[in-house]
Amino acid sequence: MTLQKLAPEDQQISSLEGWSLVDGREAIKRSFTFRDFNTAFGFMTRIALYADKADHHPEWFN
Repeated sequence: MTLQKLAPEDQQISSLEGWSLVDGREAIKRSFTFRDFNTAFGFMTRIALYADKADHHPEWFN
């Protein structure tokens, strides 16, 4: 078996705990688990405020 060097984006993503590259897209992903709906919604609201200021619009799935 021949070992290949990691691509630069693979090297960088390895430093972000829990995050991974999305196959076939220029995107990263991570799953979060919350104790209840209110906690999850609060988290999403806080992220939405930062994302809007950065003109970034994440995709949300549940």
